[in-house]
Amino acid sequence: MKRVDLCASITLVLFSCIILLSQVDMAMAQFQQGGVDYNGDWHVGEGMQIGDYYSYDMCHVDYKECAEFSMDIWIEKDIQVGTETKWLAHVVTYDGSRITVGQMELGKIAPEPTGGSPELSSYIGAFKSSVVWLSAFANANEPKDFSMPSWGKIANIGGEQILPKELLVDGHDVPAGHFDNVVVVGWRTGGANSQIWVADGFPFPIKALTWTHVSEGIPPREYEFELQEYRSGVTENPFADIESTAQQQSQLGCPSIDGLDQSIKKPSHFFKYQLHVFYSPDPPVEECPMRMLIKFISKYDDTEFLNQVQYDFWVVDVDESGQPLTPPKRSISSDEGRLYLYSPSGQAEIEFIVNEAGMTNYLIYIYGLSKDGVVPPSSEGDYLLVPIDVYSGAKPVAVIPDWIKNTAMWWAEGSIDDESFVQGLQFLIQNGIL
Repeated sequence: MKRVDLCASITLVLFSCIILLSQVDMAMAQFQQGGVDYNGDWHVGEGMQIGDYYSYDMCHVDYKECAEFSMDIWIEKDIQVGTETKWLAHVVTYDGSRITVGQMELGKIAPEPTGGSPELSSYIGAFKSSVVWLSAFANANEPKDFSMPSWGKIANIGGEQILPKELLVDGHDVPAGHFDNVVVVGWRTGGANSQIWVADGFPFPIKALTWTHVSEGIPPREYEFELQEYRSGVTENPFADIESTAQQQSQLGCPSIDGLDQSIKKPSHFFKYQLHVFYSPDPPVEECPMRMLIKFISKYDDTEFLNQVQYDFWVVDVDESGQPLTPPKRSISSDEGRLYLYSPSGQAEIEFIVNEAGMTNYLIYIYGLSKDGVVPPSSEGDYLLVPIDVYSGAKPVAVIPDWIKNTAMWWAEGSIDDESFVQGLQFLIQNGIL
């Protein structure tokens, strides 16, 4: 009986130790410790000045599933908005073939965008949620020491700690140049390590690669960016001669692509997938933009989107029986300098300039379902042919600016003199409108 009691006691002790160790592991998961041996602190916006010029290549999951674009920023001056002093920044984005020019306002305490040109809203949102994301933890009112064990918790992913993890003693190189005193700040979630490279004394992180929190499967990128160019003391607007693509298209009389007016829902040719395609305008117009939303759906369930879709969008010829011919006449991935297009969520949005006229055979080719960078099996390949009648672009319809219309009205009413009216006519002649 004594041997039995002794075994029971040992078992109870071992069980208690296991419970205690589990509790310790859970506590450690809630509080991880970081900090590096470097005497300095940092906050987003540190050292930013009028005349600074930044150029980033970047993406964010909320904008076309982390489709890459470039964003150039020039800090022109201070402005007063109510009782608050802000930075006024001029911005140009390069998104495939689309150029967008505008402005945004940045706060002084935390340089988060608080206003800007409506046409830049998607890009400003991506910038706020990536390049300046750390301002929620490190701003002018609360700079963070690099030696701190933690910079804070990310509430929406279970309280993961943001940790200063590593001091790069040799600095770090990005396309913009070499930076000394670089600290890697990061966290781990969903089985992946997210990292942001912070250079002491530089206003924004110079690089980042972060991953979306997922409970299972492979996490997609949440955002990624890298500094391509930095200049200081720029006194003249470097974007003065750049025109937005939307403005050029408006002058050509192109229809709006805001609404996805037309839709097609079909299985792919070999019935491996189901696709629901929305597009605008209807009909598309030669030499004007066309926008598409492609939903890749399970052939078994209309409500289930496919994940990690590798695909492309082609223009093809067809043979006498209507079958597509390869190679394609045009590939959107090739236009963008990619090997293929990628949709982590199965809901992909693309935009391109239509180069064709008349009945045009568009083709969505699905290579398969696989992680970005991993070639799917060839057996997963399938396609959907989408013939669309494209309207032949007529002679460009010039749009007369509102200020010219107002000038003519004011001249007719006698509110302005003849000289001002003549200047308006000269503008129309010089720009080929008259």
